[in-house]
Amino acid sequence: MRARFVWLVTMAALTGSGIGAGAANDYAEEIEAWRADREARLKADDGWLTVSALFFLPEGESRFGSSPRNDLVLPAAFPAEAGVLERRGRTVSVRASGDRTLTVDGESVAAAQLYPAEGRVTLTAGPVSFWVHESGERLAIRVRDTESAIRRNFTQLEWYPVDESFRVRGRFTPHAEPLTVRTMNILGDIETYQSTGHVTLTVAGREVRMLPVNSGDQLWFILRDATSGDETYPAARFLYADAPDADGWTTVDFNKAYNPPCAFNPHTTCPLPPPDNRLEVRVEAGEKNYGGPGAH
Repeated sequence: MRARFVWLVTMAALTGSGIGAGAANDYAEEIEAWRADREARLKADDGWLTVSALFFLPEGESRFGSSPRNDLVLPAAFPAEAGVLERRGRTVSVRASGDRTLTVDGESVAAAQLYPAEGRVTLTAGPVSFWVHESGERLAIRVRDTESAIRRNFTQLEWYPVDESFRVRGRFTPHAEPLTVRTMNILGDIETYQSTGHVTLTVAGREVRMLPVNSGDQLWFILRDATSGDETYPAARFLYADAPDADGWTTVDFNKAYNPPCAFNPHTTCPLPPPDNRLEVRVEAGEKNYGGPGAH
């Protein structure tokens, strides 16, 4: 019996089919599946590649439609003169031009309030839709077109090889009081988040302390590292981790670090990393910079 056990262990070592190799293969397959899903979500009808315009709203009225005479020029799915947006302080409403109607949340109406509202209120014409978007304190109209050139011309994502050494345990330490995190976005507006603690972990051989912000039941890291601007997107990458367990531990897997939407799309408003998350180490894991059409 002992001789057969030794033979099995030896064969496993020679063929790479031991328990350790199997676990490594399972992990690599898990990450590859996650990455495939990430790309599918990016290219979906409601993915970031469909965002086709961003118009900041001045006080007062802004006309919209497909004619170039409008303040907001939209794709041909809209009539030449579709309607008027009116912003009064922090309130945005819309009304149709003439005797037309508009499709708002699936219903034909002559007028509607878009903001503030419970949830997103969306106006749609064919493959094009829009709604009110907040960038810091500013209000804008974000436009989605499922037939956008950015979506049609997208190529594929590029990744570092899966490296399990970048899947690390982190110790969560709560703040004495919840912390308000104010960080600039890529357009210079200030975005505000809440953080309940920091995470200490070792990455690329160095101990670092990172500041996650709350995102539902997960921790959200907005980060930059020594690969940023070289091999990865200059502004930031995003990474989510599970909330800490009862003992205060979480797992931070940099193989799942991914680009924000502004890496592919100039019509988005991505937050920049807070100082604690501007790492001096090279995190050679996760998504690389996008080099296809629309990259900037």
